Amino acid sequence: MNSKTDTANELFTRLFNESRLALRRYIRRLVRSEATADEIVQEAFLRTYERGNAVQIPRAFLFSTARNLAADRRRHERVAATDSLADYDDSRIGAPGVPLDDALIADEASRMLKKAIDRLPPQSQAALSLKLFHGYSYKEIAAALGLSEKTVEKHIARGLERTHEYLQARYHEMQREGGP
Repeated sequence: MNSKTDTANELFTRLFNESRLALRRYIRRLVRSEATADEIVQEAFLRTYERGNAVQIPRAFLFSTARNLAADRRRHERVAATDSLADYDDSRIGAPGVPLDDALIADEASRMLKKAIDRLPPQSQAALSLKLFHGYSYKEIAAALGLSEKTVEKHIARGLERTHEYLQARYHEMQREGGP
C-alpha cells in the first residue's frame, strides 16, 4: 500500500473511533430502534468511506448522511404503514383532535423546512438539525461534531438565516402563484 492510502485509512479509522458512539446515539433518537440505528450508522460510514478525499469535512458529511438515511427510513416506514387501502381510515389521518386541514398544513410546513435545511452546507445542516429537532445544547453539538461551541453558534446562526431566507422566498413565490 502507498502512504496516501495508509493516511486516508488512518483518518477514517480515527473518524470511526471518535464518532461512532455519538452518531449511534443521534440516530437511535431519530429512529427509536437499535437495530435500525446500527444499520444506518454502518451505511453512513460506508458512504463516507467510499467518498474518501472528496469529502471536505468528513464528520459533518457522516452526520448529514446518517440523518438523511434516517429520514428516508422513517418516510419509507410511513408509506409502508399506509400502503394498503384496507388499513386506511380517516381516524388515523392526523393526530387525535387535530383537524385534517391543520395536519396537512403542518405536514407541508415540515416538508418546506426540511427542504430549506437540506440546502445548507453539511456542518450547518447537522448543527441546526441537532439543535432544532433534538434539542441538543451548543456544548452537546460541539462534542458530537468535533467543533468549538463558538463555531457551532455561527453554523446555527447562518443556518437559521439561510433557512429563513429560503422559507420567506418560498412564501412570496406561493403568494404570487395565488396560494395561501
